Amino acid sequence: MQAFTCDRYGNADRLVLQEVPTPTPRPKEILVRVKAVSVNSWDWDIISGAPVMRIVGPFRPAYKTLGADLSGIVEKIGSAVSDFKIGDEVFGDVSDSGWGGFAEYVTGKAEDFAKKPKQLSFEDAACLPQAGLLGYQGVRTFGQVKPGDKVLINGAGGGAGMFACQIAKLDGAEVTGIDSANKFDAMRSFGADHVYDYKQVDYTKLEQKFDVIIDAVANKFPKAYRRALTPTGTFVMMGGKITSILSILLASRKNTEDGQKFKILMWNVNQADLNDLAQLVINQKIRVHIDKTFPFEQTADALQSIGDQNARGKVVIKVS
Repeated sequence: MQAFTCDRYGNADRLVLQEVPTPTPRPKEILVRVKAVSVNSWDWDIISGAPVMRIVGPFRPAYKTLGADLSGIVEKIGSAVSDFKIGDEVFGDVSDSGWGGFAEYVTGKAEDFAKKPKQLSFEDAACLPQAGLLGYQGVRTFGQVKPGDKVLINGAGGGAGMFACQIAKLDGAEVTGIDSANKFDAMRSFGADHVYDYKQVDYTKLEQKFDVIIDAVANKFPKAYRRALTPTGTFVMMGGKITSILSILLASRKNTEDGQKFKILMWNVNQADLNDLAQLVINQKIRVHIDKTFPFEQTADALQSIGDQNARGKVVIKVS
């Protein structure tokens, strides 16, 4: 099979299209013929050698083939798999199975996949397992957003932010979106009531206080975030710098039921949430905004577009 591989840190031009052996599923895995794979900021973090990724790969990328958020068709099943059969259309996340989605075939844990409804396109389905679940669980599981809450989403113009905006709005919140100015229209289309350019506005210094903050690019310390929260507000870290991760982790030890709370979003891939997300899309409660779809041969261009931070919504690679 063909796969894009990388063995050095750098830009997307480090990706090389090679002929590699088709993987064989372990007992609890399935082999999927990839139809579509979406590109996430973590793919870029891996190949560019972001500090958090150098913990597991100090000298070279920890994963030779990137891509985790995908959809496709089951080609083989492991001996212990009973939920799927050959020919099933599925979507899921292989980040816990060694990545490998920028390829014609990939293996992954069966428990990290769900059956794709016929009404859902392969391209839309490939956007849900990672970015979709981050936004969904950030709002509902970690943020516990309620009708009337004032919610701020930092990074609202990106993939996970797109879902977080829509779900928070669906759940009755007043939504403020933070991102670059060229994503204002996108954020508004995702449901943001108010939008700010992060280059012009430090949201931690706004007069408005927020019940829930979901931050995909956290780079400050808890003291700053406390200023922006209501006395009982919740800060959910969806992504950010190592220093912020450590400081938020320490701050979370002081969480109280009747005070401010700090949480680090450790998203959980599970079939119940995947199915719920898919149904929200099918029922047109939320939508998947795909900024651009690339052919498989242009995988490097798709990845570079994420690195350049130009995407409004999701970037998808159509593999087959």
